[in-house]
Amino acid sequence: MATEQLQPWPAEAPPDPRMTCEAARSRVLGSYALDALENDPELASISAFAAQLCDAPTAMVSLVEEERQRFVARIGISDSETPRSDSFCAHAMLGSDILEIRDAAQDSRFAHFENVIGPQHIRFYAGAPLISHEGAPLGALCVIDQQPRPQGLSDMQRNGLEVLAQAVMRRLRHRREILAAQAEFDLGRKRLETLADSIPNMAWSASADGKFDYFNRRWFDFTGFTESVFESQDFDGAFHPEDRDQWVDGWETALADGSLYEAEFRMRRKDGEYRWMLARGLPVHGSSGQVEQWFGTLTDIHDARSRLEEKDLLTRELSHRIKNIFAVVGGLVALKSKDYPEAVPFTQDITKTLQALNRAHTYVTDEQSDSGDTLQGLLGKLMAPYADLPGTTLSITGDDAAVSGRSATPLALVFHELATNCAKYGSFSVTGGAVDISISVADGTVLLVWQEQGGPPPLEQRSAGFGSRLVEKSINGQLAGKLARDFVSTGLIATLTIPLASL
Repeated sequence: MATEQLQPWPAEAPPDPRMTCEAARSRVLGSYALDALENDPELASISAFAAQLCDAPTAMVSLVEEERQRFVARIGISDSETPRSDSFCAHAMLGSDILEIRDAAQDSRFAHFENVIGPQHIRFYAGAPLISHEGAPLGALCVIDQQPRPQGLSDMQRNGLEVLAQAVMRRLRHRREILAAQAEFDLGRKRLETLADSIPNMAWSASADGKFDYFNRRWFDFTGFTESVFESQDFDGAFHPEDRDQWVDGWETALADGSLYEAEFRMRRKDGEYRWMLARGLPVHGSSGQVEQWFGTLTDIHDARSRLEEKDLLTRELSHRIKNIFAVVGGLVALKSKDYPEAVPFTQDITKTLQALNRAHTYVTDEQSDSGDTLQGLLGKLMAPYADLPGTTLSITGDDAAVSGRSATPLALVFHELATNCAKYGSFSVTGGAVDISISVADGTVLLVWQEQGGPPPLEQRSAGFGSRLVEKSINGQLAGKLARDFVSTGLIATLTIPLASL
């Protein structure tokens, strides 16, 4: 609830008649959580000063409920409440000005009150009404004396008591704002926790120094931990022993740098099985730029990782078999060359071609985790089978750039497709044909141009086959690039544009 919504009730105005019924008053009184206001230091100071200002032995902040009046702050009296039937403040709160009783024993409204005829012996009473911002009468700030005061309060005392009553209402208003803000915060947190508990991932948060302060229900159900873990911060039992140091080092690095945290490790499920998790954590920076909080998720990737490992195993097996085929074919060529000595130069050339294709296959199947190569070096290895074709010319010119094993695979597919088609239909298919591959690196972009010359002119643009579609997907998906083909009279011109970061 915003502060500007809790404007004070207009001075010298009586309570709103619509707010004087007990149902409305009880609702408003409940919004202050009165139990927590008992002996409030600020209200106690106001009461003490009111007694001093009015030269009275007793002063109190009295809030009138349906059956009683509660003294949430008081001086000069030990009782914390009295019945509403004996309440002066129940009358004072209904007015627009201070209620002043100079001799209660002579006032027919109050002479029969127990606290008048009894040991308390109240004679003088002055109470400034306490009215909420919506006009509900709550009680009064009052001063009491056991002696009558025919002269009553002085003007200064009356003015002072009114000012102090306004201070009481400011304190009550502030209290109500805090409660409303806390209720709104609690509701928002409950909504967030409900949302977090509904997602299949495990969600967490941590303080700026890395202490975990929240896990959603999914995390507790998976690990079997209890909320006591927030106090101990002992998570060693949750991790596979071989992965713990990796998790700790990565998390400490992220905390020190204020950077994205991402890692894969095995976590122990409550039944004892270890499962692979993908952890991600994002820092929340405050206005000063410093990290104030961390939020993150844990995703169970065990099944997906297992499928990927099975796929990799199958790929390696297939690659091994294909390489065996190259070896068998190469062995047969070498064996037959003994029967035809005059064909030795030809068989040597064929053997080199097979070896180059084998290397290209290695890149395509991504058997190397890191090629450690450059763009020109990679193209040289991939195009080696076509470099010495009789009557043809191949040139690779221009800039160079580092190439990772991740990008080598789609690049190999692209140039293998271009070279294969060129050998079937283009410049490599005839004597005198030439292919020039030029590389240009500028403004974070790599431009590769494949230009054929001297080959048969293409009669029409060929339809895209499976290989071409695979190339398109590799370029768009893995390299975030574009490939444009232009079939001109001199031959194909293929332009490949790739962000340098994709290499």
